[in-house]
Amino acid sequence: MISEKKLFLLDAYALIFRAYFAFISRPIKNSKGLNTSAIFGFVNSLDELLRKEKPTHIAVAFDPPSPTFRHHLFSAYKANRLQTPEDIKLSIPYIKKIIQAYNIAILEVEGYEADDVIGTVSKTAHKAGYEVFMMTPDKDYAQLVADGIYMYKPRRSGNDNEIWGPSEVMSNFEISNPEQVIDILALWGDASDNIPGAPGIGEKTAKKLISEYNSIDNLIANIDKLKGKQKESIENNIEQIKLSKELATIDIHVPINIRVEELIVKEPNRELLKAIFNDLEFKTLAKRILGEEPVNQIATQGSLFEMAVTSSLPTTGDYEKFDSAKVNYILIEKEDELEKLIEKLKKQSEICFDTETTGLNVLEADIVGLSVCCNEKEAYYIPFNRDFKASKNTLDKIAEIFANERIKKIGHNLKFDCQILNRYGISVKGNYFDTMVAHYLIQPERRHKLDILTEELLNYKMISIEELIGKKGDNQLNMSQIPVETVKDYACEDADFTFRLYNLLKTEIEEKGLSKLASEIEMPLIKVLTDIELAGFNIDTEALKEYEKTLERDIKIVENEIFTLAGEAFNIASPKQLGIILFEKLKISSDTKMTKTKQYSTGEEILSRLRNDHPIVNKILDYRTLTKLQSTYVTVLPKLIDKKTGRIHTSFNQVIAATGRLSSINPNLQNIPIRDDRGREIRKSFIPAGKDYVLVSADYSQIELRVMAHMSNDQNMIEAFSKGEDIHRSTAAKIFKVDDSQVTREMRSKAKTANFGIIYGISAFGLSQRLNIPRSESKELIDSYFISFPKVREYMERSIEEAKMKGYVSTIFGRRRYLPDIHSSNAIVRGIAERNAINSPIQGSAADIIKLAMIRIHEHLKSNFQSKMILQVHDELVFDVFEPELERIIELVKNEMENAAKLKVPLEVELGTGKNWLEAH
Repeated sequence: MISEKKLFLLDAYALIFRAYFAFISRPIKNSKGLNTSAIFGFVNSLDELLRKEKPTHIAVAFDPPSPTFRHHLFSAYKANRLQTPEDIKLSIPYIKKIIQAYNIAILEVEGYEADDVIGTVSKTAHKAGYEVFMMTPDKDYAQLVADGIYMYKPRRSGNDNEIWGPSEVMSNFEISNPEQVIDILALWGDASDNIPGAPGIGEKTAKKLISEYNSIDNLIANIDKLKGKQKESIENNIEQIKLSKELATIDIHVPINIRVEELIVKEPNRELLKAIFNDLEFKTLAKRILGEEPVNQIATQGSLFEMAVTSSLPTTGDYEKFDSAKVNYILIEKEDELEKLIEKLKKQSEICFDTETTGLNVLEADIVGLSVCCNEKEAYYIPFNRDFKASKNTLDKIAEIFANERIKKIGHNLKFDCQILNRYGISVKGNYFDTMVAHYLIQPERRHKLDILTEELLNYKMISIEELIGKKGDNQLNMSQIPVETVKDYACEDADFTFRLYNLLKTEIEEKGLSKLASEIEMPLIKVLTDIELAGFNIDTEALKEYEKTLERDIKIVENEIFTLAGEAFNIASPKQLGIILFEKLKISSDTKMTKTKQYSTGEEILSRLRNDHPIVNKILDYRTLTKLQSTYVTVLPKLIDKKTGRIHTSFNQVIAATGRLSSINPNLQNIPIRDDRGREIRKSFIPAGKDYVLVSADYSQIELRVMAHMSNDQNMIEAFSKGEDIHRSTAAKIFKVDDSQVTREMRSKAKTANFGIIYGISAFGLSQRLNIPRSESKELIDSYFISFPKVREYMERSIEEAKMKGYVSTIFGRRRYLPDIHSSNAIVRGIAERNAINSPIQGSAADIIKLAMIRIHEHLKSNFQSKMILQVHDELVFDVFEPELERIIELVKNEMENAAKLKVPLEVELGTGKNWLEAH
């Protein structure tokens, strides 16, 4: 029988750390600069717990600031722990004040950890007839679980909270009694707490041994039954294992002066909570918790950063869901209804729309219907007859709305909708506002799907597509098979809530100074990418077939050479077999690292360092290159040619890379090799549209170095670019202190590596690895570089300081890259953030510049030329050019690319033409 007395005990620091790191990529800060992520996450969890679980009794346990009895047992206990982030230290007083304002008891006992306090109170309360729930993600608590004492594990990634009773503990740890968890932890050890355990005994082995022998004592008594390394590890570390067990055991006899009945849930001190929330600027949280407006009311105010709860944290669980009484969603079925709607839309300055289709492939999907919205809570759905001819009249009528340049077009993932309409002869003109792109500009490293944003920012759970068409599989329907009335609600909801997001996001864009970046670069770029993707690239399939034969022959030759060098045949693609051949049979390296699965590391980075140690290594790298070319490109590309267009159509991701760069998928044409001869052969198969066409490739010359010169204002670098000098030769002359004429090919190569490495924050160690030179030499090279270009070092230091002060760095055009790890106490994590602080403004500015060039060139091409832009590969643009237009296109492209931005150094573009992509590059 379940007790009416329900006690929840919260492990404060476990929940606080979890909340803090859930927001680590995009911390919540108030106007005073205080990082409130941990506070917000903790309060959100506490509020959900009180409302959903309705405990009768509750307390929160904290670790004391002083050492505990475990530190006296083992001085190295928790010695490996990184220092607590300063932001968490500053958050603790606020969290304690909030707990006190809730009138919840805080449990903290000198010399004992929160685990021990919770363990003691759990056992005492259970004896007194309480049902006890220990709220923590910490596995150690599993040892305390018994009938009536449970682990309450907070939800992650949208899953429900997990409640572990004895059966769940026994199942997860593969044991017969929860107390055996202590023995498993004693063997396994705990790296985070620096509990040593038994060397070489991991989680699986520990579970297996305790499952078989029941306890540490029994295992030690039966050491003679063990074999090999297991026996050796246990036999040689008996005292260490016993110590580990003592450290892992939660003390349930803590001298705590509190009675369980005193932990009863009380009404919070609302005025005190309100004051604290106001100080922290938790507007939305205050409204929800203090009841100033209903919990399920759709939030439309407050900072996005305050409202954006990550999916790995507990959320309110009280999202508003579809209710037809609260909205006006109208189905347009009759001719006169459509006419009235068209007239209404003509008068609007902005409309939001969304297409419903039979699939997600823009070249194959058919349009099922269209929803439009120009006022919140009101939307219209226009279904289309499945017979295209019968729908032509409807399409013609709505076409004039989309052709009206005065009306702003709003959507979520507008590119898809514009491409669908384009296939039906409808051109979407005017200014765009894509809520997916807008959210990307505000929070580039977060997720941008519509359903996620409505949950996080509007506290609303949308109708899922699975509810309409089912999950993926043989029985999944498509939208044309769903009743129109059902589709109407789904489609109108999409348009309505996209419009609500628009009203929220456009304000945030303005407040963060991102309006120009949005209106002049990212939103206009949608039109460019729409046309590039629909244009596609022509492929010579016969050339690919011939090259495939060449590759197959070369692969066989290299394979036989590897077998000869190895002295036996083996599976070259198997890391395990390859590792044994290289490092055991041929004994190539004595310091090779093992992977977690106890295999030798045989990755490309490892093998590249061993190139000179044995001829087989180069052959293996050749083999990998050949087989990758075959499997990734040569055999796959012909299968991706669209049957209707006869061309390959890539898809560009505009909202993935935090730096602002575009990426390409299905297929990734930005990864077509160019650096080695075999890879370049694939580019030969990319050809113009026809005999009257030619390909033109336009590539920015050293654009990132030019941006570095501009942003650092280094006069030596500016002078070299302004004079049109070979920047790598000029750099080599300066750092090696020789005349330009004395620079050797090797000097220039080292200078080139340094030039590009420096803008990525390369270290002396990294440069020594790249150049295969001693670290002392690479340090001298870097030191000489900074003597030659002193302002570059100043720029790097300035960028890191800016990131520390603001939490982000910016491009020339205001694009932000947030770097929460810049304050990390972990040197490796902090180092990555510092390198990103140096490089992101440079790489992001280069990305912005080529986007501007694409937009301007596209405007000319649309109105005056048959030629088309068909691909972007970071710093390169590729054009399918009608030959009579060739001279004009070359002039246009060169002019627009070189004048896309005004820097302190000239932008330079290299152009090439040819009957295939390789020839043009």
